[in-house]
Amino acid sequence: MNILTKKFSTKYNSAPFIGIENKDYKPAILSLMEEAKLEIEAITSNLDVPSFENTIEALEFSGQQLGRATSIFFNLNSAETSEEIQKIAQEISPLLTEFGNDITLNQDLFKKVKAVYSTKDSLNLSTEQQTLLDKKYKSFSRNGANLNESDKTKLRDIDKKLAQLKLKFGENILAETNKYELHLTNEKDLAGLPEGTKEAAKQLAESKEKEGWLITLDYPSYIPFMTYANNRKLREQLSKVAGSKAFKGDDLDNQNIVLEIANLRFERANLLGYKTHSHFVLEERMAETPDTVFNFLNELLSKAKPAAENEYATLEKFAKDLDGIDRLEKWDSVYYSEKLKQKLFSLDDEQLKPYFKLENVIDGAFVVAKKLFGLHFEEISDIDKYHEEVLTYKVTNENGNLVSIFYADFFPRKGKRNGAWMTSYKSQFVKENKEERPHVSIVCNFTKPTKSKPSLLTFNEVTTLFHEFGHALHGMLANTTYPSLSGTSVYWDFVELPSQVMENWCYEKEALELFAKHYKTGEVIPMDLVNKIKESATFHEGMQTLRQISIGLLDMSWHAKDPSNIKDVKTYENEAFKSTNLFPDVKENCMSTAFAHIFQGGYSSGYYSYKWAEVLDADAFEYFKQNGIFNKDIATKFKEHVLSQGGTENPMTLYKRFRGQEPKPEALLKRAGLIK
Repeated sequence: MNILTKKFSTKYNSAPFIGIENKDYKPAILSLMEEAKLEIEAITSNLDVPSFENTIEALEFSGQQLGRATSIFFNLNSAETSEEIQKIAQEISPLLTEFGNDITLNQDLFKKVKAVYSTKDSLNLSTEQQTLLDKKYKSFSRNGANLNESDKTKLRDIDKKLAQLKLKFGENILAETNKYELHLTNEKDLAGLPEGTKEAAKQLAESKEKEGWLITLDYPSYIPFMTYANNRKLREQLSKVAGSKAFKGDDLDNQNIVLEIANLRFERANLLGYKTHSHFVLEERMAETPDTVFNFLNELLSKAKPAAENEYATLEKFAKDLDGIDRLEKWDSVYYSEKLKQKLFSLDDEQLKPYFKLENVIDGAFVVAKKLFGLHFEEISDIDKYHEEVLTYKVTNENGNLVSIFYADFFPRKGKRNGAWMTSYKSQFVKENKEERPHVSIVCNFTKPTKSKPSLLTFNEVTTLFHEFGHALHGMLANTTYPSLSGTSVYWDFVELPSQVMENWCYEKEALELFAKHYKTGEVIPMDLVNKIKESATFHEGMQTLRQISIGLLDMSWHAKDPSNIKDVKTYENEAFKSTNLFPDVKENCMSTAFAHIFQGGYSSGYYSYKWAEVLDADAFEYFKQNGIFNKDIATKFKEHVLSQGGTENPMTLYKRFRGQEPKPEALLKRAGLIK
């Protein structure tokens, strides 16, 4: 019997990773699709008058086992993939897309949903039920239910192509990341690198039976090299390789895929009656329209650009005075920024890393969650993992009741894509008066332990851990009835609020003292280092803000305009970057061909949401600061009105219920040092 096709007979109903073989996925998913189709058929053939219960709720809870099986499969395709898994993904993605279209384009089903929707004012629904009904109706109307048969066929073809192209886009980036190694045999080439980085590079070389040292494009290898390596030529080489991923005109090239995706999305939006893909996407976001996004980004640009230009000029002069560099290039940026930061604040990551042992930082995140939300984390070993490095926890509340199962996966591997993300293996919901608690996971790519040192995190890695943990809390503390409204199932420009607000605790003395302890001596991080962290928090904030704006504008330029006349990806990208450029262009490099957020993930027309949510998070944390960063009343309000509510109501309604007012952008601009 295929383990994926039935409710899991595991502890906590957790994913039975050990019992699943790759060959199980496709037959299980095909079988579960057939089961789900029968559930849909039962709804459409029901002769009773369509009601919220027999139509909307029945639809909401259909295909649940299919959802669990696909979440396991696609999560592993990101965190622990292989050629075999990628091949299966290419085979089943179009089938799942077709299945999704079979539902949204099912005329009999839509008639029943429409019948319930047309009587919604007389149904006496709760707020959450009203939201679910609106969401279900829109999932049909926004995805082709009102199209004629010919256009429905076109839509199906577009969606099938998009599913395959997105997968191929990601596979090419992963292949590019995995195939490159900078093999160094002369120790002089490692001058400037911290001992821990050198040791990790040597260990990697040894693991591949090579002499010397290996530097790769995985972040814990790439970032320290770009930050500390004195050899400018090698920094240039590494930077150009990283910046040219899937932009070499070979069989891993993504240029045509980018153009195809952009054009198919535009065509799809037009087919559905929208001007552009951005108009389609943003209808279901807090921003609502492309104009709002452009106005938001351009307003930030007007504040950030003067600061960024000043910072750039200062950095260029510093590099010239220090090393006679005439023109600051992209491969110089982080190297000289780090040197300037050390000079201005007498602070660098190597001073901080001994205080940020991974295990201590994890415990710190847990203690912060306990103080704020009453959560208790207990490491457990009685559930399956998909890789030996994954940590598993049982999360309970103050009464000892199960809140969530939590997976954490911290180190780079060949089968894991770069970056950091939170995901879910099981949603929270209530069905037939029985509550199902969520299973959430965070996946990162942090510095690995070496033979002589534990995993010591850079401060950036510390904030990344807290960021993903904030997403995880949003998933864990969900308290809704319906799975599609639970946890992080919220408007995309609201989803980053819980993650970004958690980063703020990393800068506070009261929080740092809980976990920032020297890995050898146990000494708490000295106050002067805490002060330096705070003082340096806005270092190069203008340049960083400008970079985020530039990426947001690139995303919008691909999706808020007609892309049909774009002939060259690089030329078009340069045009999009015109207003935000600081560094000279590198002709070998292209960002779009490796911009996984928008061409593989779900951020198309949504990258602006990082800055949008920063406005919310700065405003929210100011509320904590005014009342104490561990104020239980404020934390409870945040839990009750934001974290637990998922997508049950309009996000601004939820935010105002927590904060008592709309967010003010001044808090962000002040925190960033862009206004006094």
